[in-house]
Amino acid sequence: MTKLIEGKPIYQYQVGDQLQITSIKLKNVMRRRLLDLGFVPGVTIEVVQKSPLGDPVAFKVFHTTIALRKEESSLIYAKKMNREVI
Repeated sequence: MTKLIEGKPIYQYQVGDQLQITSIKLKNVMRRRLLDLGFVPGVTIEVVQKSPLGDPVAFKVFHTTIALRKEESSLIYAKKMNREVI
């Protein structure tokens, strides 16, 4: 049985979007590395910069900016957070 993935790959969002990570489909060493850097389901991240061709993309995780290649960011899924208007 296939598990439904919530959201879409994080590289598909636009600069300024706030995202909540829903799942990580990477395996082994790369998965462990990204978990250590803060890419954990439930964590909020922000898309801060995209290169002209869209690869790599920089994300703000907590107070750190981390650039990921499309190869990795296509396997991390998130949903866009609603911005509250005050």
